[in-house]
Formats: sequence, C-alpha cells, structure tokens
Amino acid sequence: MGRPRLTRFGLVVHPERELERALETLRRWSEQRGVEVVQVPAPGQDRRVAAPGDAAACDAIVALGGDGTTLAALRTGAAAGKPVIGVACGSLGALTAVTADDLSDALDRVATGDWTPRLLPALALDGAGGETLTAVNDVVIVRQGAGQVSADVGVDGERFIRFAGDGLVVATPLGSSAYTLAAGGPVLAPGALGFVLTPLSPHGGCCPPLVAGHASRVTIEVDPGHGGARVELDGRISAQLDPHAPRGLELGLLHDHATLVAFGEEESMLGGLRRRRVIIDSPRMLAREERKALADARAAER
Repeated sequence: MGRPRLTRFGLVVHPERELERALETLRRWSEQRGVEVVQVPAPGQDRRVAAPGDAAACDAIVALGGDGTTLAALRTGAAAGKPVIGVACGSLGALTAVTADDLSDALDRVATGDWTPRLLPALALDGAGGETLTAVNDVVIVRQGAGQVSADVGVDGERFIRFAGDGLVVATPLGSSAYTLAAGGPVLAPGALGFVLTPLSPHGGCCPPLVAGHASRVTIEVDPGHGGARVELDGRISAQLDPHAPRGLELGLLHDHATLVAFGEEESMLGGLRRRRVIIDSPRMLAREERKALADARAAER
C-alpha cells in the first residue's frame, strides 16, 4: 500500500519575525504539488498570512519562527493529533528541526515519510479551572503583585516543602532547560523520565529543586497572598488566583502528548545549550584551554 498523499498543511507563524522567504518556499512547494496551506489557530498567534483552517483536517502543522512559535504549534498539533515541523527563521533552537534555507528539502522528506516522530510529554494541571490544562514546557505559579505566594507542596501523598516566595516552576524534561534552569533548577538530560519542581526566590528555609518520577502526582496548595497570583502555561497566562483564596492544584506527566517531526540530524539538547552559551565552561577550564593553545602556537613557530 502506498503512503497517503499530503493534501493540507496547517500554518503557525511568529507574530513579528521576518518570514517572507520561508513563506514563499512553503507556498511554492505546496502549489507545485497541489497541497493546500491554511492557517490554524494557536495561542498568541494573531498574524494572518493564509486562509483560516482546521488543524484536525491537516496532515501536519508547520511552525515558522522559533521555539516559541513551535511551542504554540505543538499545543494546536497535540489537540488535533498532528505532528509539528519546527522551522527556524533565525537561529536553531531546541524545537526547530530545520532552518528556513532547508525548508524545501524538509518538506520533500515529510512527503515521502522520511522522518521520525519525536514524542514529547506534557504536564497535566487540574484545579486551575474547570478542565485539565496542559503544558509542554512548564507550569508556573507566580505572584501577581506585591507580597509573596505561599505554597504547600506534596509528592505522591507526602509533604515535600512549605515555603513563601515568588512562586514555583514545574517543568517537563524539555522545559528543564528553560525557566527552571534560569531559576537554579536542574537540567534533565535527554532520555530522563520525570519532571522538575523549582521554588522561585523562597524566603528562608531550605527549599531545593526536586525531580519527581515519571508517574508521580504533585499537589500544590497555593495561598496567593494579598497581591494575588497567576498560573502560566508555556509562558502564557492561563488563570488568575484571587487574593486570599487558597487553591488546590494537582500535576502529573502525560506521556507522548505531542509530536515533533525529526529528521535524525538535529542538534542534541546539550550541544544546543552549549552553542547558545546557556551552559558555559568554568573560567578556569577556559583559561587552561587558552594557555595550551598559546603554548602549542609558540611551539609550532620554533
């Protein structure tokens, strides 16, 4: 049996970045092969470059921009059960598989099935509203105004910590290299299972980051304080927590929630963090390397 022919791409675009070259490549490739291109809804993506369409009726979602755009596309793709092709219109990130220059070749490979699904987990959050909310990167509970947020955090029925501070970041393995890293939390290496809890600016006490197991359930009793608090999913505000109205939240990990298109030549997560200088060697090691290079150069001159 032959592979089903592509008929429609869904499109998610960066709200401001220069995209004309990538858009022209996508349009030209699609017109030559009779593939329709529609723009599908995604959170925070209001720029219009194509006719609106339904993600469920697409074969794949193409995200033009960067990691943030791809993250938004993943939310749309996961809800519709469609894979996402992350295209970097700028420098490569953690989620973009190809650059705009390589888009035509990438689309050829998608059309022939020459790609691998990269399955991503997500956090499932209950208690912030009337439905289960999901986040591919992280869930953040953070103070809305002056004052502090108080949190009572439990893991699998056992209390972990009570603290007051700016809030808490809960991150997937993918998200562990983003906000939680900036807040002093650990990075989960590729292949690691579980998720990370990182308190934000706790006031006193001993509140270390915690890595929870892949099947763990985390409960958070939040007292927003007099300034209130908000819940952010993948960097977007999802809910406001009223001042002095404690709220019970529960989180767990959803496995294989979203699908990224991978071609097998992607940069590793750790390699990307080093290239972008998010992770940098210690000055002592860099100085030692410089001294050796200088000594080697002088020896070569003799």
